[in-house]
Amino acid sequence: MLKHHTVFEEQIIAARVDALARAIADDLPEPTPVMIGLLTGAFVFLADLVRAMGRLGIEPHVDFMAVSHYGRSTASSGLVQLHKDSALELNGRAVLVIDDILDSGRTLSMVRAHLAARDPSWLRTCVLLDKPSRRQVAINADYVGFEVPDAWMIGYGMDAYGQGRGLPYIAAFEAPEQANSGIEYHTQ
Repeated sequence: MLKHHTVFEEQIIAARVDALARAIADDLPEPTPVMIGLLTGAFVFLADLVRAMGRLGIEPHVDFMAVSHYGRSTASSGLVQLHKDSALELNGRAVLVIDDILDSGRTLSMVRAHLAARDPSWLRTCVLLDKPSRRQVAINADYVGFEVPDAWMIGYGMDAYGQGRGLPYIAAFEAPEQANSGIEYHTQ
């Protein structure tokens, strides 16, 4: 297992997901939005958000898109590639894009522009983690779970080198060169 330190425990994540679901539900123009998760990192967050919205009477249609720019490295190549598009009809629909981390902004910016061209009536973005210090493209998410420093996060669907995805909490992956990074931890 990768060396890591817990940043957000399960209970803190669950409470924040519920709060995000309430905020999104309050803003939705219809009770059956399309929620599109960006694979692979957002799948756990999306599942929990869909369940939280279901408890509020919202019944979303769910689909996925696969985009990447990391490959087998933790350093972005800068080029965003679309590997799988949403198959759902988006014209005139309320669409919410779900991603794990808003980092450079390249992925979310590309996906947002791509989906906007499909003429949804309402298009918003929701990210679990936001790293504003890494932004290279002028974009902000409409809904944000937590703001985090520039550290590689794992757990709750996110991985490093294919490991850590199944952790039920969010942790900072500690590569040897990242020791004593000054990360703030949120635990109970």
